[in-house]
Order: sequence, then structure tokens, then C-alpha cells
Amino acid sequence: MRMPTLAGVIHEFDGPLRRSVGGHVGRIRAPRDLGVGGAELDRLIARQRDFFRDRGQGVEWKRAGHDLPPELPERLVAAGFVAAEPSAVLLGFAAELAASPVLPDGVTLRRVSAEEDLRRIADHQTAVWGFDCSWVADLLIGQVAAAPDRISILVAEADRRFVCTAWSGYEPGTEFVALLGGTTVPEWRGRGIYRAMIAARAQEAVERGFRLLHVDASPDSAPILRRCGFHQITTSTHFHWTPPQ
Repeated sequence: MRMPTLAGVIHEFDGPLRRSVGGHVGRIRAPRDLGVGGAELDRLIARQRDFFRDRGQGVEWKRAGHDLPPELPERLVAAGFVAAEPSAVLLGFAAELAASPVLPDGVTLRRVSAEEDLRRIADHQTAVWGFDCSWVADLLIGQVAAAPDRISILVAEADRRFVCTAWSGYEPGTEFVALLGGTTVPEWRGRGIYRAMIAARAQEAVERGFRLLHVDASPDSAPILRRCGFHQITTSTHFHWTPPQ
């Protein structure tokens, strides 16, 4: 079964798994309980790995800390996947977090959708993280073109330079908004900009009738989010497989 989605990405289903094809990497998402184990689970994992191997593409398999079966991480690693550092999965109530953003002198916020700005966001994230994030521009451009009501992109600027970028993903028919992409240049950290971006995105969520904010938070972001009022509900780990060169 194949389902078209944003920006040319296709969702395919293989048993209990949803496999997303067409992005810069493949993505695997699963229900809380896969319902298989042992050799059957090994075959399911190998089938996904080999599918993306034949495409010459990497794949990311996301697992929440409470997902079943408990043996999944070790079997992913045995199949050649590499676990990233776990993220904290946090939820916050938009109405409690919404506020007029408080910014340092000289910093302004604006929402963007123009291609030039979206490419600047990718350049900003590449500079901060130290690896190629050019795919972010294609992702954002594609999502804005396909469904502009489902994404809201925010930048903080100082002296015409992006000092923090982030976006929100809206899923129609749910109460949830995903807070994504929050990235601040090192010299502007600790000055309240990330917190201001949270307040602004929460305010927009309330205005649009969404109740809950969801974040897969890095170790750097999680403490800030907890101080803002987010609550951890579990962890998530991304397992990555990269095709041989």
C-alpha cells in the first residue's frame, strides 16, 4: 500500500511498519508493539535495510523508550543500525506556554516562507551543527509548496543574520503541534531566544486551536523546555543505517 504525502514523500506499509520513501533519507515508523520477535523480527528489519540498500540510501528507524518488543534495539544493531543519543520526548500545554516573546535588544522574529529564506535556514543549520544540512532547504520548500497550512517557520534575526531558526508542524485532525528544528548560534545561546521561539510558537498554536506541543528534545534543549513547563513522557532513539560506500 502506498500513500502520497508532503513534498513527494511516499508512505509504504510493510506489515506493521510504515516506510517513508522520497526524502533525503528513508524513515521507518512503527506502532508501539510490533507484535513480532525472534527470527521474524530479524527478517522484518533486514527487509527494510535491504530495501534502502537497493536504493543506495540511508534509513532512520525511530523507537520510543516504551515500545515493544524490548529486544528491538539489539536486533537493529545486529542488522547494522547505529543508535544515536536518546532524545527526551516532551509534551507541553500550548495555553500555558503561549506568551509574547521577550527578545534581547537588536533581535527580531519573523515568519518566513520564501525560498531564499528557507535556503538561508539550511545554511544557518549547517554552520551551527558542522555537517551538511542542505537537505533542510528542500524539505521546507517542499512542505511549504505542498501544504503551507501545515508548517510555520520562524527565524530570529540580528544584524540581518539568522541567530535562531525553528518551525512547527501541524497535523490536521489532531491536537498536536510538533516543534522542530530549533537551532541557535553558539554566541547567542543563554540569552532567551530559544525560549522566545517556544512562546511564539505556542501562541500561534493556541490561535490555531491546537492544544498540545510535542518535542523530541536534545540534551541541550530538554532542560530549557522543562523549565518552560514541558513534561517528559518517554524517550526516543533514532537508529541509523547507512549503505556501504
